[in-house]
Amino acid sequence: MRDIEVIESPAAAAVALDPVRSRLLAELREPASAATLAQRVGVPRQKVNYHLRQLEAHGLVEVASTKAWGGLTERLLVATAAGYVVSPSALGSARSEPSRSRDRLAAEYVVALAARVVTELGSMLRLASKQSKRLPALGIDTAIRFASPADRAAFADELTSAVTSLAAKYHDETAPDGRWQRVVAAVHPVPQGVDPSAQKEESA
Repeated sequence: MRDIEVIESPAAAAVALDPVRSRLLAELREPASAATLAQRVGVPRQKVNYHLRQLEAHGLVEVASTKAWGGLTERLLVATAAGYVVSPSALGSARSEPSRSRDRLAAEYVVALAARVVTELGSMLRLASKQSKRLPALGIDTAIRFASPADRAAFADELTSAVTSLAAKYHDETAPDGRWQRVVAAVHPVPQGVDPSAQKEESA
């Protein structure tokens, strides 16, 4: 089971976003049979089997093992990933693009940048997984509490300056074996009710 799978197919996205099926995907982080799942989610086994067939047809669940009970064979299914993200590419030409907004202080621009990260990394991650390769990437996530809007503005300026300086230092346009890398830095408010310190403890 992969840690995360990025869903690129519109059809697979539609299947996964169904409330019952998304619940089944969550339950299938550990192998389970249709009968067990029916008891857990409170849905008749026949309907559970239907939903499982849809998930399996789109590569979101797979057979983990089988058990023979008398003349019947019971299948234990498991999700292909512990969590899923729907790629903006599933929306085709309707997906967001950072190029449509160059205001780096706009929340819409930050969201478009994040969407591009999912789109580009999702496609490469799937290929790397098939080839049993590790995709080189770096993610930095922290939280900071500013004393004032002026401090936030100063931080943004210094962050921009630092990233620009590092990019200029390490960028080599003529390197024969060089490879382009995306560098995205974002600063945004933490939603009300979310405790970033608690999230750090959970991920530690």
